[in-house]
Amino acid sequence: MSVSPLPPLPSPCDLTQGGRTLLRSLSRTGVGLHSGQTTQVSLHPAPPGHGRRLQRQDLPGTPPLHLSPDRVQPSALCTQVVQGEVCAQTVEHLLAALGARGLTDVLIELDGPEVPLLDGSARDWVEAIDEAGVSERVSPDSGPAPLPEPIWIYEGDAFVAAIPAPHLQFSYGIDFSAPAIGQQWQTWTPQREDFDQEIAPARTFGLAHEVESLRSRGLIRGGSLDNALVCDGEHWLNPPLRFANEPVRHKILDLVGDLSLLGPIPVAHILAYKASHRLHVRLAQCLRSRGYA
Repeated sequence: MSVSPLPPLPSPCDLTQGGRTLLRSLSRTGVGLHSGQTTQVSLHPAPPGHGRRLQRQDLPGTPPLHLSPDRVQPSALCTQVVQGEVCAQTVEHLLAALGARGLTDVLIELDGPEVPLLDGSARDWVEAIDEAGVSERVSPDSGPAPLPEPIWIYEGDAFVAAIPAPHLQFSYGIDFSAPAIGQQWQTWTPQREDFDQEIAPARTFGLAHEVESLRSRGLIRGGSLDNALVCDGEHWLNPPLRFANEPVRHKILDLVGDLSLLGPIPVAHILAYKASHRLHVRLAQCLRSRGYA
């Protein structure tokens, strides 16, 4: 049985293709979720084949970080890229926005240890990129080949998988004991549903009873009710939500960002349940080892 292709959206979402850069530089400043430090990120156009590289401006003389799955080091509650003594934390929301616009060649300058959280979503990054402008695709590269066989990675009952499919699709499930979150599922098809409207605005979230414990471990020092949703059991401390199921949509945002470490994402149905940045990155590393990067 043949499968009809889905019609493309009018707005660009090029997760399976790359070869683009910015038309102009842009900068944004904000507080890092975990470090609590105020940092500035500047994105600059780069030539074809440059890739996504991050330069720590506060560490002069250090080489740029190559943003790839092989450079990720385990880190609680975010994605951290490390090369030698140089690291950059919480790159996932920015990467999701770059991936959605097909920006595979860009120089990222960061003047501290962590990419700012902004409002906790990728919406501000998408808007900033669109203001700067995106180049036409440099080459007619059609992106990675379709996935030939399933890949499954799991820990206990949590898993992430890539399954052969005729078009790119993401499905995610979460299950929290907090009644305000509970069980949520969301499926997002980039060719049919707008990233800017359906995924990018979804903000990071956390549980109120975990805040002090996380801060005692040096985490979420920059988290606040202005940049994260906080759940207190049956209630949200800072409503309204942007979506009834905003938490699971944010998990899709994180997954898109983590897989964007590959550059273009292979055509597959990406399925996740109760997963984490660690599992997302393990899938990206597995795909890279099989030539999908």
